[in-house]
Parts: sequence; structure tokens; C-alpha cells
Amino acid sequence: MLKFIKGNLESIDGVAIYPIISLLIFFIFFTVLFWWVFTAKKEHIKKVSNIPLELTIDNEKNDKNEPS
Repeated sequence: MLKFIKGNLESIDGVAIYPIISLLIFFIFFTVLFWWVFTAKKEHIKKVSNIPLELTIDNEKNDKNEPS
């Protein structure tokens, strides 16, 4: 199956630029993500990490207050 794809791609002029662009997008995305992780405020990370727990606690309170 790869030979069919490779055969079609070889007939396209300038197709070699697409893997380079893909690699650059991948590298830039993860570089920015890495930079954001190390520069993010600790308070924001704690707040966001507690969201699932707060939702669970709120749901438990609502379940107890609802009549059966």
C-alpha cells in the first residue's frame, strides 16, 4: 500500500516541503507548550487541577439536597 502512496507523491513537484513543514509545526507547538508549562503561575495550575474535585463535591451536595 505504501508504494501506491509513494508513487503518487513522487509525481508532485515540491512535495518534499510538506514533511519539513510538519516537523516545524510539531517542534514549535511542543516548544511553546514546554515554555508555557514552566512559566505558568502555580496558583493557576492549582486552581485548574482542583476543578474536577470541586465538580464532584458540588454534585454530591446536589444529590443529597434533592428529594428522592
